[in-house]
Amino acid sequence: MASPRAMKPIAYATSRIRKGWPNQPPASFAFVMATGIVSAALFDAGWTRSSWALLWIAVAGLVVLMVGLLGRLVVHTPHVVADFRNPHKGFGYLTMVAAINVVGIGFHPVAPFLTWIMAAMSIPLWLFLAYGVPLSMMLRAEIGETRRPRLLPVDGTWFLWVVSTQSLSMAAASLATGGSQMRLLSDAAVAFWGIGIMLYLTLTTLVMLRLLTGGENQGGIVPTNWIFMGATAITVLAGSMILHLPGDVPVLHLAGPTVGGISYLLWAFGMWWVPLLVAFGFWRHVVRREPLNYSTSLWSVVFPLGMFAVATYRFGTENQMPLVAWVGHVATWVAVAAWLAVLLGMAYTLVRWVLRAAQRPSS
Repeated sequence: MASPRAMKPIAYATSRIRKGWPNQPPASFAFVMATGIVSAALFDAGWTRSSWALLWIAVAGLVVLMVGLLGRLVVHTPHVVADFRNPHKGFGYLTMVAAINVVGIGFHPVAPFLTWIMAAMSIPLWLFLAYGVPLSMMLRAEIGETRRPRLLPVDGTWFLWVVSTQSLSMAAASLATGGSQMRLLSDAAVAFWGIGIMLYLTLTTLVMLRLLTGGENQGGIVPTNWIFMGATAITVLAGSMILHLPGDVPVLHLAGPTVGGISYLLWAFGMWWVPLLVAFGFWRHVVRREPLNYSTSLWSVVFPLGMFAVATYRFGTENQMPLVAWVGHVATWVAVAAWLAVLLGMAYTLVRWVLRAAQRPSS
């Protein structure tokens, strides 16, 4: 039996977990999104075993975070509601929708029934969050001290609205490869893709306005602004999956050229964004010398990199564009390196936290 002295660090760590539980970020499922899409990039690169290893890590992360969110919802309901109504945090809950679908699509080659189950799980969540979060902001009008309406504090996290919607398009396109529901699922894939496009164009206008005017960006360019590029990439990936649908699907005759043309333009726009985001990061951490500490928001950098790699490779392969496919292959290893770097940062932060928890009672 453990001695009372040995039990003190455990009791202290348990106390810290209980106190920290209310602070589980709404966007914490970005870890699952990032891990799942890097798994897909490795699968495309032929690293099958590594791909499956990462996919199972994503599954484990999804389960742990789901349990954490449910516990937080039961024990700390006011914190969850406050985050839901916060313009800088509310859309973070949509990472759960994207995470579920990224994992579900990963299992499609070997277990399509899991893709069905996880897509079915994600739809009610998407309906509740995609309507509930913006509606809660509309109903409580944001006004300043002068009591005059002001522009909502839109930031990169709002693009999770687009990302979650396009994840449903991807799930529908994955499941529309055959069977009696092929036409219905193909129609759904194109419909979700179209909704995502309209949301993307709307949010791009708002975010660009705030970035260029420096309005309430919470410290300038932050990691979550990479979601801007991630929303572009997932739209391109969903578009390439739609183009891969059987050629006799009626909706493809109707929308195919539009999907292909817009996807290519968005791919070019996403490519344009990458150097700009890197320059912003250089300015923030090298010029301004702000420390680069681990936070869950860093997974919001890994996910767009992984999504850009997969979208670029598959779009280039699907449309016989070898140079584009090669760019996607190179981007895969950039995404893998980023995933490993952020994972090490997360592990280092966790080890330091455990060591402090172990040392505090004995001091």
